[in-house]
Amino acid sequence: MSDVKTVTRAEPPMDMRQGQAMPASAPGPMQAAAPTMAERAAMAAEAAPVTEPRKLDQLSRIEEKAARIEEKFARYEAVLTRAEASLDRSAQKVETAAGAMDFAGIRQEVAALRSRVDSTPRFGALFVTAVITAVLTVVLTVAVLKFGVPGVLPALLPSGLPVR
Repeated sequence: MSDVKTVTRAEPPMDMRQGQAMPASAPGPMQAAAPTMAERAAMAAEAAPVTEPRKLDQLSRIEEKAARIEEKFARYEAVLTRAEASLDRSAQKVETAAGAMDFAGIRQEVAALRSRVDSTPRFGALFVTAVITAVLTVVLTVAVLKFGVPGVLPALLPSGLPVR
């Protein structure tokens, strides 16, 4: 029966003057900080020296597993630290870009663009320009065919048209 372990219960100390339990957040002279899992395992290993080889193997496997878990935790912590730093850098860039935006300047640019668009000719003006261009092109073509270009092109149409 040497394998039986005794379990001790830690209860909050009583304040003898008032007969009430002391708050857990204020450690008293009898209350110590709660030991971590690794500290408990170390205290258990120190308290009962292990002599059986099977127990020694089991203890070494537990220690190796705890070491692997600690290494994995350290790797995750490093990854999360890098991610946090990257997120901080991105947030600073966004803040810088947002601070650099000049909304009044953008408003002036849009107003200038709107005035340029308003000053462009509309459909009516473009239609009148197209009709004038077509009429002038026909008149100039007939004039070149009738009179020719001196030194380059002789007159191709007779000067008098026969009337029927």
